[in-house]
Amino acid sequence: MDALAAAAEWFIGLFQQGGDVFVSLVVGIVPLLIVLMTAVNALILLVGPERVDRVAKMAGRPGIRYYPVRYIILPFLSVFFLTNPMAYTMGRFLPEKYKPAFYDAAVSYVHPPLGLFPHINPGEIFVWAGIAAGIQQLGLPLGDLAIRYALVGLVVIFIRGIVTERITAIMWARQDTETASA
Repeated sequence: MDALAAAAEWFIGLFQQGGDVFVSLVVGIVPLLIVLMTAVNALILLVGPERVDRVAKMAGRPGIRYYPVRYIILPFLSVFFLTNPMAYTMGRFLPEKYKPAFYDAAVSYVHPPLGLFPHINPGEIFVWAGIAAGIQQLGLPLGDLAIRYALVGLVVIFIRGIVTERITAIMWARQDTETASA
């Protein structure tokens, strides 16, 4: 009988622990995310959506000098202002040949800035929270890590954007060759 009672206590304890975690989120991260999303939406209205659209159209221009606009600035602005998953819609302004690379850059940047801007991807805040808990246990500052993580993320999305653009061009060239020879 003792084993059955212990199993029942463990079972209900599991749900009590889940309830405790839920309450901590409701009084902790949820209000923060609501305030951040409200602030970002207000900022979009102040800046003007048409200005953001102009940056996106400029990013679609050909040439190496537009790589930073296309694979750093546009993904950052998209992720910051539109958040995940709406950020990917900004690719609609780009020519077809740049859309896969933009998507790769944008989707790769929804995690790195979470320590600075949790509103970007609130569904994945648990990833950052887990990392942050480990860093705090070591007695290290979170701000430094958050900034470095966001900056390294910008470098990574820039590289990924360029590489994916090149891979896309190669694959489309092969497809055009196969179509022409058929």
